[in-house]
Amino acid sequence: MSPAAAAATRSWDSPLRRGLMLFAAMFLIVVVVGMVQGTASVLLILTQATAFALIALGLNIQWGYGGLFNFAIMGFLMVGGASTVFLSYPVNMAFWDSDGPMLLGRALIAFLIGLALVLAARRVDRFGITGKGKAFVVALAWFAGYVIYRSQIDPAAAYIESTAGFVGGLGLHPVLGWAFGGLVSAVIAYYIGRISLGLRTDYLAIATIGISEILRALIKNMDWLTRGTMTVSPMPWPTPLPQQLQAEGFSIPESFVLARLMYLVLAVLVLVLAFLLVQRAYGGPWGRMMRAIRDNYISAASMGKDVTGRQLELFIFGSILMGIGGAILATFTQIFDPSGYQPINHTFMIWVMVIVGGAGNNWGVVLGSFLIYIVWIISDPLAQIIFLNLSAFTDGMGWGAIPEIDSRALQARVFVLGVVISIALRYAPRGLIPETVRRDA
Repeated sequence: MSPAAAAATRSWDSPLRRGLMLFAAMFLIVVVVGMVQGTASVLLILTQATAFALIALGLNIQWGYGGLFNFAIMGFLMVGGASTVFLSYPVNMAFWDSDGPMLLGRALIAFLIGLALVLAARRVDRFGITGKGKAFVVALAWFAGYVIYRSQIDPAAAYIESTAGFVGGLGLHPVLGWAFGGLVSAVIAYYIGRISLGLRTDYLAIATIGISEILRALIKNMDWLTRGTMTVSPMPWPTPLPQQLQAEGFSIPESFVLARLMYLVLAVLVLVLAFLLVQRAYGGPWGRMMRAIRDNYISAASMGKDVTGRQLELFIFGSILMGIGGAILATFTQIFDPSGYQPINHTFMIWVMVIVGGAGNNWGVVLGSFLIYIVWIISDPLAQIIFLNLSAFTDGMGWGAIPEIDSRALQARVFVLGVVISIALRYAPRGLIPETVRRDA
């Protein structure tokens, strides 16, 4: 083997060896957690970590591949959860037997009329109305469309909430609900991207934060559709529930282990399918084009590449995975609670997963997702143990016990997360498994 070939082999073996060692260490951590907390608990952690890995993979598509600062992750998770509620939650016959469908039909017609008015107003330049005149006509059309739509949706919403409570679902299979969550997220991401992807770096981040809050406010306050803060529960599982297995003769511990294991297998299959598709796409000509746009979009545009169009693709693809991941989480927890979504849990932690794992490297993002989520979960009981022992020591010394240990332990999660990301950025600034771009001679 020539010296150049040997050097190339060493350069490829080193990242591979590092990745294998890190995943082996991750496996040992999972084994230790399982021995301490039990099989059922570790399966619960792994299932939720798998959903977060899918979400982080979506963010990696946007940030790692395209350099897009998306802080609307929480909004897309809520969209995915609300979408699977609509499609897979049992049918609410109190709604379908009432005048609710007819009133919603009127609201839909009013929405289409308003949409037609806006589209027509945007074409008034064909009749010689341009400049400020066109802007005035468009603004007037938006106002008229808004009034027409609200005149129908408000009484429909009030009627549904006072009679049936909310629309309910269609009773379809939860996996279809997951796919629907990804589809709805894609549609929303398309319009968000068309509006905001002209912004760069921090301006895009600020815009997506506002978009996330808008989505949260809409889902939280549309009681007639999502039930709002009253929550929707229990969400059906795509696999047998522990209660169903218990009815078939399994013991309570066995039923929880087997039910969560089957759900985990299904979630892992979704993650593996998404991983393979993304990995294959990024390793081909499409991925090389995306790297060129990310590294220097001005040069890429000068070469004839549609920079905004390609970034819109990344934004949509990543949002699809976020919507599906949000649907998987909502289904697994069996409850959709809009007030339970918090930026620290459902935006900041996703970013930490990508940064610590290695932006631009799918293997690194998956590793970072499992590592950060396990650290997030086990830091609470570990902090409680530390605080309890420290409280016993200080109380024995006459200094008094530590108050509010439960709340302090929860707050310690954020501290631990900050320590982890600080150490990672200090010793692995490009992530535990950084992006490796192969350039064949």
